[in-house]
Amino acid sequence: MTDQTDRRTSLRRFTEHALAEPRVNLAPASADASFRSYWRAQEPASAGSEHPRTWIVMDAPPGKEDITAWLDVAERLNAADVHVPRILAHDTIQGFVLMEDLGTRTYLGELTDSNVEDLYADALDTLLRMQMHANVAGLPDYSRVRMVDEMELMPAWFLRRHLGHVPACETWDTIEHAFDLLAATAVRQPRAFVHRDFHSRNLIVTAARNPGVIDFQDAVSGPVTYDLVSLLRDCYIAWDDKRIEPWIETFRQRLQRADVIGPEADVTTFRRWFDLAGLQRHIKVLGIFCRLCYRDGKPDYLADLPLVWRYTISIARRYDELADFADVLERALGERDITAQCADESA
Repeated sequence: MTDQTDRRTSLRRFTEHALAEPRVNLAPASADASFRSYWRAQEPASAGSEHPRTWIVMDAPPGKEDITAWLDVAERLNAADVHVPRILAHDTIQGFVLMEDLGTRTYLGELTDSNVEDLYADALDTLLRMQMHANVAGLPDYSRVRMVDEMELMPAWFLRRHLGHVPACETWDTIEHAFDLLAATAVRQPRAFVHRDFHSRNLIVTAARNPGVIDFQDAVSGPVTYDLVSLLRDCYIAWDDKRIEPWIETFRQRLQRADVIGPEADVTTFRRWFDLAGLQRHIKVLGIFCRLCYRDGKPDYLADLPLVWRYTISIARRYDELADFADVLERALGERDITAQCADESA
């Protein structure tokens, strides 16, 4: 048997043993931008239920993924009264987790003009709860070095590999200045629990308590605006500034009332924090989406580049000290179709 077949056999055995059910049905549940995969386990139709019970099984191959971080963060969020999947069983050696199935109704598939205010109100309530109550002791620090390292993915994968553009020496000075500015601004923000991917694909509409929160294993202690911008400047769905601005300001006021931020975080300061944290994130994502395409064989992510590009350029143009950086990016793209895959593997 192949390694993949062996892996699936082990996954099935783990699931059937944990559920004490030898006839469980397993089917792919969702894709992931990592080596993890998710499977939906369903009790057999012969169990007699009109609505068969389902569970989710996470497969995190050892050596490529480590489920201990996922288990640790799940416990922290559960203690903070955040709706995360209930864990039924886990095997840290094999890299398997059996958990509650929160369903398939992601925010991305559910959001409309008529329900966005209600769904985002729920999401912002959850975000505030995380920032007020989730324990950050021992979490990795979202450091200045780490932020710069993340942004370095952009010139490597977006400029060079995707656009075939090699920055000139003098251009590197502009890029590095922008990276230093963004990282330095971010680390000066008040610190809080940061999910790192708090967006529409990782929030689930549930009947019990909305939203369910998933994909939290990369949580860190970091800038207070990072998750807010992940939600409101989502890489997969966009809302205009007239809608976003009241959400930002209301949340700023709630953070102050909760003593998460101090009086120094006035409207202008907080908006700068929000914008520049978002720019750091979107620069990183330009690189990540291209790496997912060319290294990991997931070209569908290129279709999401136009929105991320729009965020990146519009925010860089909003601040004079980043105007040269915006020029560098726009010259590199030129008239190219940003979604077109580059066939030159030597780029």
